[in-house]
Amino acid sequence: MHVELSVGELAERSGVAVSALHFYETKGLIQSWRSAGNQRRYKRETLRRVAVIKAAQRLGIPLNTIREALDSLPQNRVPTASDWRKLSARWKADLDDRIARLTHLRDQLDGCIGCGCLTLKECPLRNPLDKLSKEGPGPRLLDPED
Repeated sequence: MHVELSVGELAERSGVAVSALHFYETKGLIQSWRSAGNQRRYKRETLRRVAVIKAAQRLGIPLNTIREALDSLPQNRVPTASDWRKLSARWKADLDDRIARLTHLRDQLDGCIGCGCLTLKECPLRNPLDKLSKEGPGPRLLDPED
């Protein structure tokens, strides 16, 4: 059984570009070592890590959060299904919160588009109860939960 992969093999099997794999490595998401011929080599289980990275990215999870979660996995053995479940559970609450905020935004969007208020003092989506005025001048991003 082939236990190590070249960067080209990892790219082909994972469906991720070589440049993306190099980027993931610079961000500490995956690791390689150099062969005697100075070529990158990856453990076969890196395929699973790349799959998790891609899935997490599609969910909008920031790379730093992905790295922190991957760093929590055991380093001395291949992660088990239980390890992967614990990792995904760490993201569930955040995803549920984001889904709730997006749903809230979607449900208010009909009243916002074309309302013509053109004022940040009045907008219930961007500046409910004029909370931003307390922070002084300049652009602000207000979380609807604030």
